[in-house]
Amino acid sequence: MPYTVLRGEFVIRYPDNPRQGPEPDGDTVKFQPATPALVETLPRPSGTSPDLNSRGISVRLEAIDALETHFAETHQEILGAEDARGALLAGLGFTNITYFPDLPNKVQSADQDMLPGYVLSNGIDAHGRLIGFVYAGIPATADGARIFLVNDGVDSSVNAQLLQAGLVYPAFYGTLPATLRAHLATRSRAARETRSGIWVRSIADPDGPATITDLASLEAKVMWPKLFRRIVPYLAAGHSTFDAFDAWLREDPVGRDDTIFRLTLDPPEPGNLHDIITGAGQRIQLTSWPEDFIIAPDPAPPGTSTGPRTFTAGDLVIVAALPDPIGADRNAETVSIANPTAAAIDLHGWKITDTANRSQDLTGTAGAGDIIRITLTGGMSLGNRGGSITLTDPHGATIDHANYAETHVKAGQTILFGRTP
Repeated sequence: MPYTVLRGEFVIRYPDNPRQGPEPDGDTVKFQPATPALVETLPRPSGTSPDLNSRGISVRLEAIDALETHFAETHQEILGAEDARGALLAGLGFTNITYFPDLPNKVQSADQDMLPGYVLSNGIDAHGRLIGFVYAGIPATADGARIFLVNDGVDSSVNAQLLQAGLVYPAFYGTLPATLRAHLATRSRAARETRSGIWVRSIADPDGPATITDLASLEAKVMWPKLFRRIVPYLAAGHSTFDAFDAWLREDPVGRDDTIFRLTLDPPEPGNLHDIITGAGQRIQLTSWPEDFIIAPDPAPPGTSTGPRTFTAGDLVIVAALPDPIGADRNAETVSIANPTAAAIDLHGWKITDTANRSQDLTGTAGAGDIIRITLTGGMSLGNRGGSITLTDPHGATIDHANYAETHVKAGQTILFGRTP
């Protein structure tokens, strides 16, 4: 299964609105792709469109599951959760990070708000996030290239480094190629055998059950995060023992009782989450190690496409903008888009959006090879201190995105984005 190379920047703080910024954790981080439309070319096994906007998209790190820093107004053992988050951000190059005292999951300050990096992705998950392996720096491979990832390549990812250090649990979904899964399983077993990181405190696993009396006792435990994420709503439903946990899981085969494939059986066979969890009284445990089964992605609803959108990277591109026309800016700013394809594109349903998420509908047709200059009207504004422009198709999918800085803005001069139509 090939992976697509996505160049861009990892983002941990919005300097213009830090209290509304990202909430990175040990297995999720915000990413601003250099070519947003490439995200639309990825498979979506659960039928979910990418949750992509002018701020970027969240990346769910492939093959790992970190202790939760925040989930349904609760969390797991905070020491282990913060250790994984710190290691992920350090692996991407971020330094001197502090968090708001009253918003402990949002970055208050850091030496860097964003840093260059790249994602190797093969799809979109059920929550609209990129599934991928993450890396710091700039890859030698071109943006949008499709590659086959091998063991050496995955070992240099931050994902593998966290797994090898014992800071995260494995979580192998069906989107992960079998060779990489087998390789990463050895890394996970080695960390557990040496009692690295969280493994010295892990509980509710084949080595022994956990005793959970209430939410406070659950928050103090180190356990496989997916099991934790099932127990939280179970307790919230009013259950005080695990006597009904098996039946509760089975009531929802998609949202609770995930389909799995059990690798240690002879022969291996499919099953569900309830097959590898035992609970009674106030004791519960996972009866298989997480690297010994594969989790199936949530199924797509009937009739939902699991392929990319109709329009993809390069079908329409933003080539220029005039944010500071001579005289009054209002109703005089312009954005130019180009159609480099061999066919005309109907613009009805397309939109351009500014940094503040104010949009303008497009109309008419962009002929093959045409460049169209659009005068901005209504409330949309580019701003003279830098900003962003996003182009979306009739499905709401981001097809192109362009940023400009205050230093690029000069009265009466059009900014060219260096693209060849």
